[in-house]
Amino acid sequence: MIIGLGSDLCDARRIEKVLERHGERFLDRIFTPAERAKAEGRANRVETYAKRFAAKEACAKALGTGFRKGVFFRDMGVVNLPSGRPTMKLTGGALARLKAIMPPGHEAAIDVSLTDEGPLAQAIVIIQALPAVPAGGG
Repeated sequence: MIIGLGSDLCDARRIEKVLERHGERFLDRIFTPAERAKAEGRANRVETYAKRFAAKEACAKALGTGFRKGVFFRDMGVVNLPSGRPTMKLTGGALARLKAIMPPGHEAAIDVSLTDEGPLAQAIVIIQALPAVPAGGG
């Protein structure tokens, strides 16, 4: 069952201006080391950051809190599964909120869709509660 849905649209030009103005301080406050490594390895680094910024905003909306109640930008990081499909890795207050909204006997699955068509970047995040698989796989 879907327990959270969020979407966000981000203008990459805005991210570029913030990067020019605040540089490392902005990057350290908002992005995880894995996200930074991914973006810095890309030719279109600003768009990569913009998509991840939008994903964090969308995830905060899907959690139902926004950036309140202990949920911070760095508590949410876009990671890719071995297949390449993006998802979110939650820590800190975001993970605590996810656990609080998860029904008993269920595990979270977070689906993420990222896209950009310069200068805009968009993210959609869906949080699902899936029945937990008993220990031993049975």
